[in-house]
Amino acid sequence: MNQPVNDAAVTMLIAVARAAIREHGDSNVHTVAAAVLDEDARVHLGLNLYHFTGGPCAELVALANARAAGARAPRLIVAVGDDNRGVLAPCGRDRQVLVDYYQAISVVLPGPDGPRVVTGDDLLPHTYRWQAQQTQRLRFRASHLPAVRNGSKRVTLRFNDPAQVGPALLVFESGDVDDEVTLAGRITSTVAKTVQDISDAEAQKDGFADAASVLPGLRDYYPDLSSDDYVVFVHFEVDAT
Repeated sequence: MNQPVNDAAVTMLIAVARAAIREHGDSNVHTVAAAVLDEDARVHLGLNLYHFTGGPCAELVALANARAAGARAPRLIVAVGDDNRGVLAPCGRDRQVLVDYYQAISVVLPGPDGPRVVTGDDLLPHTYRWQAQQTQRLRFRASHLPAVRNGSKRVTLRFNDPAQVGPALLVFESGDVDDEVTLAGRITSTVAKTVQDISDAEAQKDGFADAASVLPGLRDYYPDLSSDDYVVFVHFEVDAT
């Protein structure tokens, strides 16, 4: 799962966002910079794009840029305003997006004694949870059901198959819809890596003999997969009930 953020990470991310708005802000269209720290300690930036029709906020642009760079589990986000406005709190729309899609992310907010870090529940308490109405499905071949049931399989590798931390329905497909088995579960973390950067230990968590077995094994599912493609390690749990 995502590791807790520390004060050094917060300070660093604020400084990066502040430098970005100082360099690229124009006091007109681009007035806020956001920075995202991902699961591999990489930083991704975004600027807002002000428009009277409702242009995107810097936080959403930064999150989209993080995703485009292969991040799958953003850990920390901050927005900084131009003209020395400092750390800014996300708007209502951004708060709802963060709660719906990034439940595990930490958010830096301004405070009377300096920046502070909160979770999604603190950011938008008592919110309507859109994702709860549309539980994501994590699909497996039926042959994986015994290992998932006995707990020996808690990781699955995915390519171009979106998965978000949160509740999930684990679906085991046999080719006949009437024979599908489903288990209630939860995705606990997602970590993206290129196939060529996967270690033997990581490969073995998903049942591969070693890292060299990953590419040929996954091509059974994804024929066009290449060694420099990003795949996502999806860690999941099965509900005890």
